[in-house]
Amino acid sequence: MSDNWKSRTTAVHAGTRRSQYGEMSEAIFLTQGFVYDSAEAAEARFIEAGEDEFIYARYGNPTVRMFEERIARIEGAEDAFATASGMAAVSGALTALLKAGDHVVSAKALFGSCLYILEEVLGRYGVEVTFVDGTDLEQWRAAIRPDTRLVFFESVSNPTLEVTDTRAVAELAHAVGALVVVDNVFATPVFSDAIAQGADIVVYSATKHIDGQGRTLGGVILGTTELIRKQIEPYLKHSGGAMSPFTAWVLLKGLETLDLRVRAQAANAAAVAQAVEGHAALARVLYPGLDSHPQHALAMEQLGGAGGTMVALDLKGGQAAAFRFLNALKIALISNNLGDAKTIVTHPATTTHQRLSEAQRAELGITPGLVRVSLGIEDGEDLVADIVQALDAAH
Repeated sequence: MSDNWKSRTTAVHAGTRRSQYGEMSEAIFLTQGFVYDSAEAAEARFIEAGEDEFIYARYGNPTVRMFEERIARIEGAEDAFATASGMAAVSGALTALLKAGDHVVSAKALFGSCLYILEEVLGRYGVEVTFVDGTDLEQWRAAIRPDTRLVFFESVSNPTLEVTDTRAVAELAHAVGALVVVDNVFATPVFSDAIAQGADIVVYSATKHIDGQGRTLGGVILGTTELIRKQIEPYLKHSGGAMSPFTAWVLLKGLETLDLRVRAQAANAAAVAQAVEGHAALARVLYPGLDSHPQHALAMEQLGGAGGTMVALDLKGGQAAAFRFLNALKIALISNNLGDAKTIVTHPATTTHQRLSEAQRAELGITPGLVRVSLGIEDGEDLVADIVQALDAAH
């Protein structure tokens, strides 16, 4: 394996372990345990397992390890720990790194389940959380204290596509010794450079773009070997949030086409955003690749000139107009997932963010008319035509 491989080559070959049979496709090791040659060998492995030695599926598995090594190479991280879902990655990372009395600063524009972990779960166990506008560096500067243990944010927020300045926030956090944890789902491993920009820990819901075909749940936590193996792994292997070998195999297959799919999705997102901006049915179009996006310049710098795979459309007629739009679509599917090969539309106010109060949604810009569009890999002209006709019907 070469350190000079480009991302696409890495996504196909990195971390591969072949058995004595020389299989082409990665093997699925569907086993919960492992056999030792002797009692002494078992004792030695429990004292310290070698790089290619395994004890129990909760601790690690050859197929899962292939996925961890491959995604770590793509992301530019030293190591990774794969989890049962994206939220297992978020909650596992935060819980493993925090204790009662710690202070956290977080952007308030987050996925609903992330808000629940920060507000309800961590608060219940004595962690103090301060929420800020993730796009306002002055709010970060005012909130981060000498005793702040960790900062948390989505590099591109769900669902309003706000972009947080990873490098600037990381500098503020590191100045007081705080760790930087970034949920990088919307940025994707293809466009992300979060670790180079200062993130200590990056988390992904692998359910989204990494699988990208609606098949399985998965997550992954990436960072330094010290953080992953000394703090993250002990918590997760004992609390049980491990990824299954079959899921890891599915995600390895997803990684092989990740770059191709995500670039096609981003091209479709840009085409749709450009085509519908200014449509009479819309109050606004949110897409980091548009000049009209509030953090357009930052997004272009942070995501390598790409606008991403997601577009948010805010319909003038509120929920009624949003529902007319959703129901008029012929190609795009109504669901609450994202990052799929199929185009998916979501009404956050009544689904993914419905547990928030009306005031909270208003503060986050989640209006009754807001629709999140996750662009797939269908023909771009077909998608533009479908979305335009649905906007016409909604108007």
